[in-house]
Amino acid sequence: MNARDRDGEGRARSARPRDGLGRPLPYGAAGVERQPEGVVRSPAATVAEAQRLLDAGMPFHAHEVFEDAWKSGPADAAPLWRAMAQLAVGLTHAARGNALGGARLLRRGAASLDGVTQEYGLDLPGLVRWAGELAHRVDGGAVVDAAREAPRLRGGGGLE
Repeated sequence: MNARDRDGEGRARSARPRDGLGRPLPYGAAGVERQPEGVVRSPAATVAEAQRLLDAGMPFHAHEVFEDAWKSGPADAAPLWRAMAQLAVGLTHAARGNALGGARLLRRGAASLDGVTQEYGLDLPGLVRWAGELAHRVDGGAVVDAAREAPRLRGGGGLE
């Protein structure tokens, strides 16, 4: 890690550019703008921003949006946002070619949605179906395009 890659409080923060799936690129390469961390959004704004990023083929960035909601929102909503972050990072790993990790995280996220009481208009049954179907296809060797496989978060759940 480059000695300059520290935030104002001295914590390690890689300044390397990233691609649309969050993979580090060489210093000086053109990358995708990073998702700002620690943004507090309403649940509706969280879902809208995450959907925009998923549709753009940037599930890693959508995961960061869900992570912000998980860490800054009410404790009773944390299980929902944590599960949504797992689904997004599962899609990220699947699109990066990490079939084992992608399928595992998709299944973990789907299982974590069981019993969630906060929904915020999300189609949880549809998302569970989407995650299970995608995990099964990834296990079978499917090549994943993150934008094409992006789930519908509201109404319709999985692929439209």
